[in-house]
Amino acid sequence: MEKLREKMVTEQIESRGVTDQRVLSAMRKVERHAFVPDQYRSEAYADHPLPIGHGQTISQPYIVALMTELCELQGDEKVLEIGTGSGYQAAVLALTAKEVYSIEIVESLGKRAREKLSGAGYDNVFVKIGDGYLGWPEKAPFDVIILTASPPQIPQLLIDQLKEGGILVAPEGEYIQQLVRLEKRNGIIHRRNITYVRFVPMIRGR
Repeated sequence: MEKLREKMVTEQIESRGVTDQRVLSAMRKVERHAFVPDQYRSEAYADHPLPIGHGQTISQPYIVALMTELCELQGDEKVLEIGTGSGYQAAVLALTAKEVYSIEIVESLGKRAREKLSGAGYDNVFVKIGDGYLGWPEKAPFDVIILTASPPQIPQLLIDQLKEGGILVAPEGEYIQQLVRLEKRNGIIHRRNITYVRFVPMIRGR
């Protein structure tokens, strides 16, 4: 599996322009096969997303690396992740940031991800079952916020929980989605569109 991971990083990620050495190191270390359902383990290092149940997916490795690089993590940040899913993105963030607070609305996925992350020793990741649209106000503000599902528009409540100087990386849109990077400077949001993407919709709480 280690050779497959190295091939994944070299051929799928570095070759497409991801250069952040801390991100590349994390992608080499995190065992993606441990976060996919057993029937898809043979495809764990392939260049595409995989289903994880409940209509959700584990993102394509390149997209995980790209989004992590856009966060510009130095290692001392407090990160909010919306959409724990399999726990894979949280594991990558755990190796590149100080603390990761992750919210998953599908209870069974959240519990499974929490167990996998804990079992693999990612003790700086904290998983909560809840509505990502609300964020995690009691832990705010965050240096970085990352969304792994696409809302029609970035929720204002999440922008409000972003620290001054903070970065938010997310897919945005419904049928047509763009990966966007927001940065809060002097209370003003500066937005950059990165590329077109396809993510599962971000689910609202009932």
